[in-house]
Amino acid sequence: MISSEAWFASKRMLPPKNLIKPVEKTKPSRTLFYRFLSTKNTSSSPIVELRQYHLHPSQTAHYIQQTSISSPLRTNHLPLALFAYPETGSLPLNTAFHLYHYPGGLSERSMLRTQLAKETEWKEYLKTVKGCMMQQRSGIFVEATNGLDDVKGLKHYVDNPQEYSSATQSTKSIIELRKYQLQLGYDTVPKFISVYSQALPYKLRAPNTHPTTELVTVLVSDVGSLNTVYEVWKHGGSGVNDADGGILMHCGMEAMEQSRQASRGIREWREGIAEIAKL
Repeated sequence: MISSEAWFASKRMLPPKNLIKPVEKTKPSRTLFYRFLSTKNTSSSPIVELRQYHLHPSQTAHYIQQTSISSPLRTNHLPLALFAYPETGSLPLNTAFHLYHYPGGLSERSMLRTQLAKETEWKEYLKTVKGCMMQQRSGIFVEATNGLDDVKGLKHYVDNPQEYSSATQSTKSIIELRKYQLQLGYDTVPKFISVYSQALPYKLRAPNTHPTTELVTVLVSDVGSLNTVYEVWKHGGSGVNDADGGILMHCGMEAMEQSRQASRGIREWREGIAEIAKL
C-alpha cells in the first residue's frame, strides 16, 4: 500500500541550535534487513526516531508556543532534525511531528534522553505541555540511503544546518511524508530497496521536476510497525535566481504537484512503482 501520509508545514528543519521558530503472523524481517544494510551492532548503528504527539485542538497553540520557547533546551540535548505539523493528508491534524537522527544508535538515544530528563527546565516544560497531548507514538527507523547517490540523508542536514535553514523555515516550504506499507516477510524490504534504487534516479531527473524538490531521506522501520517505508521530501522555499539575481520563493504545494506530475510521465518510474505495488 502506498499513501501520502501527510504534507507538513515545515517549521523547523535543522536550524542553528540557538534559533527559536514558532511553529503479526510472521516474524519481523528485521534480521535480514540489518544484514542487507549493515553488519554493525544495531545498538550503536545510526537510527532515526519518529515521534508523533496528537494534540487536543484547543491546546495546539499553547503546545507550539511552549515548545518554541524550550527549543534551545531540546536542540542542545537531542539531535532534532525536523519539527513540523500536518497541513493536510492522512495524519490527524494537530499532530506534532518530531524527527531525530542518532548517529550513535539506540545507546546514544538512551543516554541523551536520560540526561535531558534530569534537567529542571525540561521537567517544567513537560508539566506545561502534558495536558496538551491526547496520544504519543514513537517509532525507530534506519535510513536506507546506501547506494542512492542523489539522497544526502539526514546526517548531511544535521551537519550543515546553515545550508537548508533559510529555505525550510520559509512559510512557502513544505515537507512531504510518503508511506509505503509492505507485506510481511523476510525478503520484502530488500526487494523494495532493489526496485526502488533502480527506479528513483529516473524520477529525480524527470524533465520539469521543480528545482526546489529534494528527497531528504528514505526510512525503513526497525521498531514499531513492521516493513514500513517512508520517503521524506522537501518542496518549495528558496529556489533558483531570477533574471535580476534575486532569490525566488516557491510555494511548496505547487512545487510538489509539479514534480509529481513530472515523474508520472517517466516510464522507468511507473514500472518501478508497479513492481513495488506488488510488495
